[in-house]
Amino acid sequence: MQVIIVGTGYVGLVTGTCFADVGVNVTCMDIDKVKIENLKKGISPIYEPGLDEMIEKNVVKGRLRFSTDISSCVNNADVVFIAVGTPPDEDGSADLQYVLSVAAEVGRNMNKYLMVVTKSTVPVGTAQKVRSAVQAELDKRGSKIEFDVASNPEFLKEGAAIDDFMKPDRIVIGVESAKGEEVMSHLYKPFVMNGHPLIFMDIPSAEMTKYAANSMLATKISFMNDVANLCEIVGADINMVRKGIGSDSRIGTKFIYPGIGYGGSCFPKDVKALIKSASENGYDMRVLKAVEDVNNDQKSVLFNKVKKYFNDNLKGKVIALWGLSFKPQTDDMREAPSLVIIKKLIESGCKVKAYDPVAMEESQRRVGNTIEYAKDPYDALKDSDCLLVITEWTEFRLPDYALMKKLMKKPVIFDGRNIYNKKEMKEEGFDYFCIGIKC
Repeated sequence: MQVIIVGTGYVGLVTGTCFADVGVNVTCMDIDKVKIENLKKGISPIYEPGLDEMIEKNVVKGRLRFSTDISSCVNNADVVFIAVGTPPDEDGSADLQYVLSVAAEVGRNMNKYLMVVTKSTVPVGTAQKVRSAVQAELDKRGSKIEFDVASNPEFLKEGAAIDDFMKPDRIVIGVESAKGEEVMSHLYKPFVMNGHPLIFMDIPSAEMTKYAANSMLATKISFMNDVANLCEIVGADINMVRKGIGSDSRIGTKFIYPGIGYGGSCFPKDVKALIKSASENGYDMRVLKAVEDVNNDQKSVLFNKVKKYFNDNLKGKVIALWGLSFKPQTDDMREAPSLVIIKKLIESGCKVKAYDPVAMEESQRRVGNTIEYAKDPYDALKDSDCLLVITEWTEFRLPDYALMKKLMKKPVIFDGRNIYNKKEMKEEGFDYFCIGIKC
């Protein structure tokens, strides 16, 4: 089977590489010539554990190729996945120009039956726009070539994307014909042989499923952060509350950890897009608007604790940051809480010294040299007035407390991810502040 993946960002590159790993002949395409040349040399544009090795293996075996010329590849393809970006417009809606541009390019170059699949996260109705874009180009050519469109949303977690693709909780596919279902069933057969469910549905439902899934997870996070803030006021312990509600099978234990807000490329964008899509159809997503408001406020909670501790006088303070990415196992800083915190600290006259295992290069791209970058976690602590834990990387979980106290001007920790125990930190001699526990 010949598959083309258009777009070599996070979704496209993981999707193409994983398909190649089960024997599919895949060509990953992008208009960015530098990115494609780097991929041919084995240089990946993203950080994802295990991906570089999988790319190298499948390139060597001849199952994975990279190109910038879609016209030379479409003719031999059985399936084309559109996996380009859908960045939010100023009003929050998803920008579909890149998706529809690819669809038009496919229509200009196809010469036999083709399955055209949207893998990008897109609002309900996009598949029909894709169909229209392809058909318009065929009509210009006077060609009566049969094709199908489908929606196949991705559910990849950054940091665990390969496992998510190879061992999926579910594979959701929206199709409009029996032939389309047959093509997609054949393509995904290697991934469902161990019982992973392949769920076929109509296309609008598949498109909605992606937004609904991410919005539900974002809602759980904002709800827990809202409860955590109340816990601090009334004297409850959010960690105990989390255990109490998480034992209820109807609620579960995932995505109920309090913190400093969600970030990344999916949740913020998809929540905004679903709110906007509802508005365009005359409906007000009241719950999601509150989810977004809580999340925006939560990104300032840790800064507000620091400001209160130092009696609103932060000028000249040296602040150490552990973590920059929006979550562990990725260098992604899109919508990361660290960006909000850094901005507020700098505006308050602080000197910021940060360490992250993989995201410092990305941080330099985003905030430049407005902050200092440490060579390791302890280097960040030298002469610092306090430490802010921003990302829960595993290497931060059991540090050398004695060394920390020697390096810091004063042993003060603001834990934005609740990775330490309040009682233990007090016994170790730290002033300790976290989320959802009154201090």
